[in-house]
Amino acid sequence: MFSLDRDSSVPLADQIEHRLRAFIEGGQLSSGARLPSIRTLAAQLGVSPNTVVTAYDRLVAAACIDSRGTAGFFVSEAASQPGQMPGASLIEPGDEQEPVWLVQQANNLRADMLPASSGALPVAWLEDAVPAAVVQRALARSSGGLARRCPPQGLPELRERLAMLMRAQGLAVDASRVLTTYGSTHAIDLICRTFLQPGDAVLVEDPGYFLLFDRLRLAGVRLVPVARRIDGPDVDQVEAACLEHRPRLMFLQSVLHNPTGWSSSAARLHRLLVLAEQHGFLIAEDDVHGHFHPGSATRVAQLAELRQVIYYSSFCKALSPGLRLGYIAAEPALLKPLLREKIHSVLTTAALNEFVLLELLAAGRVRKHLDRLQQKLATARRAATKQLRQAGILLEHPAEGGLFLWGSVPQGVDVDELVKDAFRNGLLLSRGATFMADGRPDPHLRFNVVYSQHERLATYLRERLGALSSARQVIGRAASKVG
Repeated sequence: MFSLDRDSSVPLADQIEHRLRAFIEGGQLSSGARLPSIRTLAAQLGVSPNTVVTAYDRLVAAACIDSRGTAGFFVSEAASQPGQMPGASLIEPGDEQEPVWLVQQANNLRADMLPASSGALPVAWLEDAVPAAVVQRALARSSGGLARRCPPQGLPELRERLAMLMRAQGLAVDASRVLTTYGSTHAIDLICRTFLQPGDAVLVEDPGYFLLFDRLRLAGVRLVPVARRIDGPDVDQVEAACLEHRPRLMFLQSVLHNPTGWSSSAARLHRLLVLAEQHGFLIAEDDVHGHFHPGSATRVAQLAELRQVIYYSSFCKALSPGLRLGYIAAEPALLKPLLREKIHSVLTTAALNEFVLLELLAAGRVRKHLDRLQQKLATARRAATKQLRQAGILLEHPAEGGLFLWGSVPQGVDVDELVKDAFRNGLLLSRGATFMADGRPDPHLRFNVVYSQHERLATYLRERLGALSSARQVIGRAASKVG
């Protein structure tokens, strides 16, 4: 098909990606054309299958090719015929970077858009996580098939499996302290409905999860931002906020915080627990990204043994967004009102979804799948870090694992204009201000390590940031001459 330059400084996987992309864009590989299998192409080029896997993964993530399971890889129709954004009529001018707009883009993406700031994994990374055979076995496990009703708290067998999973993380949990949900967004909604009243003060990490901020504003509460440091929330600010605002609750991401990717130290979490006990506020710990952590991590629920802590997580990001399953763990006094609110709002979760997750956990597939994801994320992180730094992005404290890198643009660059221009050029970027509780300007961008290893993003950033740097130098020289 083509040859590789063994003397080039460009990695072999990059060369394969670039050549295939050029064939697709130039029409030599037409829409729907079948690519060689991984082993066939590896043998033709004299490289390892993993090198071809890396190139194919990047092309799948960029929507240039489609993975069709055992059938192989095919050129995507969207690669030669960029599609229009579905539902574009609902997008109003000025919505850009607004939280709901960003969620719409992430779940209703144009085929030609590279979601460089996405909060999700590519479909190709998850499509084998829930095989059809597992769904069949899950149906067989249910005595009533799809007519089977699910207990509002969740299937007892599934809750026990979830409790075992949490106990392996050091959390003292049994099945009676577990409640299933439709993912973490549902968990957040239940917590807001159950424990917050209009006018309550709620501590939030700053930067933090933008959709959480939106949900809290809908509840009519007062957001009290607390700066997020490399090793956790600024506990001095927490203490000052307790004295001034008497908060009812604090939302916290101890492990692989979104958007920075940083994790908290045990010392900082311990002091936070002391403040929670002294001032009587609850802690809602979001551990959605904990599945991506490459080693052991400290969680506040672990240190507290669930006292005054509502712990929640989800499999939507790490396993299947289509399965829509998450879970809450809390003491009975806190879990009971959450269960009542779940019944009032959605009655119960879907029995089929719960049986599928039960089958996956019982067969040990989830642990193996997560191990593979962590290895692939580590490879992507190294490549993305190198690409972004070479493109001019400052990465002061790269995270130890997970999906995200939190990088800043050079001084003087207008981030708002950059993300708008990137969107016009088929790149979805999320600006730092979107993750600030008060929306104040911020020079950062959130990067998804899987999508941000692509040359398309690096080329765009090099060109735009380089042009801006040159313009500033010209202005600076002109100003010095005038002076």
